[in-house]
Amino acid sequence: MAEIRTLEQLVANVKGGPPRRLVVAAGHDENTIQAAVRAAGEGIAAVTLVGDAARIAALCARFELDPGVLAVIDERDELAAGAKARDMVRDGEADVLMKGLIGTDKYMHLILDKEGGLLPRGAVLTHLTVLDVPAYQATHGKLLLVSDVAVIPSPDLATKVKIVSYAVDAAHSFGIAAPKVALLAASEKVSDKMPATMDAAIIAKMAERGQISGAIVDGPLALDVAISPEACAIKGLRSAVGGDADVLIFPNIETGNVFYKATTILGGARLAAVVVGSSAPCILTSRADSEESKFYSIALGCRLAR
Repeated sequence: MAEIRTLEQLVANVKGGPPRRLVVAAGHDENTIQAAVRAAGEGIAAVTLVGDAARIAALCARFELDPGVLAVIDERDELAAGAKARDMVRDGEADVLMKGLIGTDKYMHLILDKEGGLLPRGAVLTHLTVLDVPAYQATHGKLLLVSDVAVIPSPDLATKVKIVSYAVDAAHSFGIAAPKVALLAASEKVSDKMPATMDAAIIAKMAERGQISGAIVDGPLALDVAISPEACAIKGLRSAVGGDADVLIFPNIETGNVFYKATTILGGARLAAVVVGSSAPCILTSRADSEESKFYSIALGCRLAR
């Protein structure tokens, strides 16, 4: 398949296949309903909302949405709605789970629950964001996949290896045969005084020796040399990833979250985001996220669903 290089291309690609089954936990907030109706109407997903049926009907009427494109399971209690939606995914009745008007802590607890959750043994739950950044589109003409910006505060070496593997799998699903993965740190120099540089160097060597396959991996790399050929030239850095990254792996949640918010708030980036590592994609968006972001996140979840 051709590489998916914009969020519009992502939507077009998902439209080309059979609709995935999306279930929304506590799906009675306005932005989620608007995104879900749009996804159903465009043939991206067959959508079930588990939530307050009266509120869902009222919101559809308020925004002049067609409720006929949705299936609704009436459940007013947010935790019960979340458990029902989670169980539908676990039991094979749905392909993608999405957070609606349920607290993030409750949503994550349902996914991580040892008895009925969606996390396979040995897997790690991590957040993957696809960013469509105007400046990067202008210079590189492609998307950026970044991880982790929202779930894992301070990943250790083994966790970072899993984060890389999940991001590489996602990049492959976008048609990127050999994604260029930049392991970010504050400097390209390896120093025991900066543990992130040590982890990055180890993971890069692991990739060099075939322990991580399907990608070109390098690090440590500072952000400028990861995305700017000019920075590489000025610094005299030779790297197979340098200046042309497809994937950015952050050393901790602080750097990832700051980058994510800077690119979206100041840089005008649009986004799609999911939680991966689970047995099915789990869309995790903020209550404040726009209908557009939630729509693109649905498209991403459907693209990653197997």
